[in-house]
Amino acid sequence: MHPRRLQRLIEALRDQQLDGLALMPDANLAYLSGLSFHPGKRLTLALVSADGAPPCLVLPALEHGRAQAATHIPMRYFPWHDAEGSTTALAAAVAAAFGLNAHGRVLAVEYTAMRVMELRALEAAIPDLRTRDATPLLADLRMVKDAAELAAIEQAVRIVESALERTIAQIRLGMTERQVSRLCSEAILAAGAEGESFENIVAAGPNAANPHHSNSDRPLQPGDLVILDCGARYQGYISDITRTVAIGEPGETARRIYDLVLRANEAGRAAARPGASGAAIDAAARAVIEQGGYGEYFIHRTGHGFGLETHEPPNIVAGNDEPLRPGTTFTVEPGIYLPGVTGARIEDDVVITADGARSLTTFGRELRIVGE
Repeated sequence: MHPRRLQRLIEALRDQQLDGLALMPDANLAYLSGLSFHPGKRLTLALVSADGAPPCLVLPALEHGRAQAATHIPMRYFPWHDAEGSTTALAAAVAAAFGLNAHGRVLAVEYTAMRVMELRALEAAIPDLRTRDATPLLADLRMVKDAAELAAIEQAVRIVESALERTIAQIRLGMTERQVSRLCSEAILAAGAEGESFENIVAAGPNAANPHHSNSDRPLQPGDLVILDCGARYQGYISDITRTVAIGEPGETARRIYDLVLRANEAGRAAARPGASGAAIDAAARAVIEQGGYGEYFIHRTGHGFGLETHEPPNIVAGNDEPLRPGTTFTVEPGIYLPGVTGARIEDDVVITADGARSLTTFGRELRIVGE
């Protein structure tokens, strides 16, 4: 599986007349090779040449054995020790990947992942280096998920939905957001996750008006809407779900905005099909909230792609007119946020199919009254 991914990458590099690609120890390297590293302060770089030869991996010597055992593709290794530094190893890798005279080579680099440390090291090793952003090229390779990727995502969905059900069943009036957050984290791990996709969000009452609220010690109070946003990681792939529940009977305004968000979620999922764009799905969801009179309180995009990372292309937002292909996974997560009052969000994980779209998340969307 992974060798085919590498071949597709090499073909894309040639099509774009690039000499090669430099990869950080991050999601793209994991996608291509199966290797996962912590991006610490020791230089680690993979160099992929458009000539089709095995990639060259510059890495700390202490990681050499693990990398050899874990990779899914042929690689050439250039380990270095702390006492000597990485300069010589990088120079040798550059020569192996791009020739003894690499002057002026054009490399794709990850604009959103590469740090100054790695860029300066490459510039020193390749005089007059020219760079281009690798993000669109890599996003195009990763956007459509294969059967194995979808199977891992679906298991991550099953895990988080089981954990979310367990968490909601334990919510009680007077618990703090942090207490509920801990219950959620524990439930996700207990259900079989490798870890959480991200730090979960529990936002109650007026805190629910902040889409990226930081969990606090505020106790849950009668009438609160509580946003629960969480995800699980399984075999490297993630799930991402949000549900909003009520602590006791909510007020009229809370009910109104919840019902609008529910209808917007339904409209967004209904608009998803092969050839539809992120902009079209966003417009379908947004129209429901605008027609309900709360358009100015829907303050973020309708969704985002996900897979190895919680946020990856495509963006489900105005301006993204790229047609979506079968196998593309993304979220549909409209919300309404009333500053100082309350908020609601309903988020589902969706995959484009050959003839439509399927919601990978099936957790009930009707407002649940809990904690009484």
